[in-house]
Order: sequence, then C-alpha cells, then structure tokens
Amino acid sequence: MIQLECGEGLLMGVTLVTGPVRSGKSRYVVEIAQASGRRVSYVATSTRDESDGEWNARLARHVHDRPASWESIESASLGHQALTALFRDGLDEQCIVVDALGTWVAARIATHIDVLERDFAAFETQIDEEATDLAQAMLESRAQVVVVAEEVGWDIVPVAPSARLFRDVLGRMKQRLAAGADAVFLVVCGFALDLRALGSTF
Repeated sequence: MIQLECGEGLLMGVTLVTGPVRSGKSRYVVEIAQASGRRVSYVATSTRDESDGEWNARLARHVHDRPASWESIESASLGHQALTALFRDGLDEQCIVVDALGTWVAARIATHIDVLERDFAAFETQIDEEATDLAQAMLESRAQVVVVAEEVGWDIVPVAPSARLFRDVLGRMKQRLAAGADAVFLVVCGFALDLRALGSTF
C-alpha cells in the first residue's frame, strides 16, 4: 500500500517524486493526485513522434494508467510563458501533475538544437533561466503540484554536449524544486523513500 503522507503530515503544496526508469514514479503520483480530492490537471511534457511506434505506445500506456476524467495538457503546445502561467494561475481546489521534468528539458533542447550548436554557453544560460522560472512558478502556485523527475546523474558522463546539458539542467532544476518543496520522494522498485525525513538540505 502506497504511503501518501510525508514526515510532517498530509501531502500538500509541491511534491517532487524522482527515481530511475520503471521505478513506479508515475503510478505513485497518480495515487497522490487521486488522494488529494482535487480537480486534477495532468501536464504531459513528452512530444509526440508519429514515426516512433514504440514511443507512442509508451505514451498510450501513460494515458491508460491515469483517470480519463483528468484534464490533459500537452506542454509541447504551450510556450514558456503560457506554461509558467498555468502554475501561477493555479487554484486552491486544483492539483497539477507534471510528468515529467526530464522530457520537458529534452524537448526544450531538441527545439533549440541550432542555438546550442552555435553558442553552447548562451543556450545553457537561457535554458537554466527557463528552468528556474518554471520551478519558481510551481513553488508559488496555489494549486497542489505533483512533479515527476527522472534520475539521470548516477551514470557515466555522457559523450554528447546536448546529453551533458540535459543532465546538468535537470539536476539543477530538481535541486531548486526540492529545496522549496513540501515533500520529496525517491521511488525505487515501487518503494517511496521520504528524502526530507531521511536527509537534510545544505
């Protein structure tokens, strides 16, 4: 049975759920959102690729695994300002699920790959600023916000500059969110570890 409380009580505000692939992150945030009793908006950050059957099947599984009554919002159709406004305009009776930060970062890099190749440092600054802005909007939202984030920093250093940028931007964004979040969980093998109860920020 999934535990839906953190060390300080019932989940509210911002909850960050991180962990490796196929660890149960998405299933866990669905449980949290359902337990909130609020109207749920599900922000899907993955971009669709009609030529990739496996990827589309993966997205279809995510759709199948969440309640059909939830409002679905695809962030690829929103600009940066519209996406941050979604959180800043959030209401008390609303729960906003974000699945996931990694695919949001990947999409931002993919759509600006020409800028990255032309001026890596400038683009790194730009995407870091966007990530900071988005994280702050989540933390300031009146809605309950539940965020999925991938763990990608426990492996070797990637060869490609774009992959290193992805890993670094995502890592810094998660630190910003975790520092201000009400609850932070590491999900591994279907177990959720309460990081605020187990560790300390510095």
